[in-house]
Amino acid sequence: MPNYKYSGKNAQGKNVSGSISAENEAAAMNRLRGQKIQVAALNISAGFNPFAAIKRMMGPGVSITDISIFSRQFATMINAGLPVLQALSIIGEQTPNAAFKKIIQSLKDDIGSGGNLSDSMGRFPQVFDELYVNMIRSGELGGVLDVILERLSIYMEKNDALRRKIKSAMMYPSVVMTVAVGVVIFLMVKVVPTFKDVFDSFGASLPGPTLLLLSISKFFQHFWWAVIVGAVSVIVAFKLVGKTAKGAFMIDAGMLKIPVFGELIKKSSVAKFARTLGTLLKSGVPILEALDTVAKTAGNKVVEDVILTARASIREGQGITEPLKKNGVFPPMVVQMVSVGEETGKIDEMLMRAADFYETEVDTAVEGLSSILEPIIIVFLGGTIGFIVIAMFMPMFSLGDMVGGK
Repeated sequence: MPNYKYSGKNAQGKNVSGSISAENEAAAMNRLRGQKIQVAALNISAGFNPFAAIKRMMGPGVSITDISIFSRQFATMINAGLPVLQALSIIGEQTPNAAFKKIIQSLKDDIGSGGNLSDSMGRFPQVFDELYVNMIRSGELGGVLDVILERLSIYMEKNDALRRKIKSAMMYPSVVMTVAVGVVIFLMVKVVPTFKDVFDSFGASLPGPTLLLLSISKFFQHFWWAVIVGAVSVIVAFKLVGKTAKGAFMIDAGMLKIPVFGELIKKSSVAKFARTLGTLLKSGVPILEALDTVAKTAGNKVVEDVILTARASIREGQGITEPLKKNGVFPPMVVQMVSVGEETGKIDEMLMRAADFYETEVDTAVEGLSSILEPIIIVFLGGTIGFIVIAMFMPMFSLGDMVGGK
């Protein structure tokens, strides 16, 4: 059981600090609250555990689908008049995900000890992001938790559906390309060397394509480790660059310029921006706070930069429309709808309409992507396999001509 170092104030208002053993952070907080200690800081003090570190890096094992189902069930129960603790208890019993079951139990324990729902959820940022926590907090403060949960469940379902469509569209080409690469490597490593022995026995000079193919095959046979090291190095370098602010911006900007894919990413980002901001504003979250949350959950640094620029513009007493228009990331239709929303005071409604429209556009773009990728993959496979077959049989034809000439 890990140890946690804490600091805070006791019931008499004096500063206190120390350590406490607990199953997890939420359990430690509950024990300290039971001791009438108002916690200011709580940090794990146990020695480094590589397995625990890896587990933390991989996340708690709760998917977006799990959170979406939780949100819908929670909203339905609260709307039916069930107390929060009872609703969490029922959902926890029905949840098949063991990791999520523990998190729900922690929420129950925290609330049972006098905590509030938003702060409890805020202790699990990998599961409940800032948007989720802010909306729950808004619902608690306004006494409209049932309404907020209903909007959250709709938002999560829409977001999950959008993610699933893009993922399913990429599944087929990813599988086909993986199989194709595997087949080509097999031919290079196992089949082509067999032909090389045959060609060497004839002692005849080989055509250029055949020599090229044999050279590639030899490279794969003797330097396969270099291919793996090279691939891993590229991935690691890409991730390291992506962790820097400038590198992440350059990568995301480049992604938006990729033919076909860039347009899909842009439409998806616009749909997410409109849906997220519209949901937050409709739930009563102040626009500056809402824009800050939307920027953090944008998923693209270019879009995030535009949103933060818009936030700065509003903070200085200007509108949101001009910053969105300048960059060119947001389509004119979205900018126009936001402008109309500003003028009429119904920006949340206009954003929701824009979200509906661009989610439909994403559907269309996904279908178009599938229809474009299929012939490209077929041409690539045909060309690669065709080159290998031709290069293998060209010497056979030459030898046949030589025998016929004799």
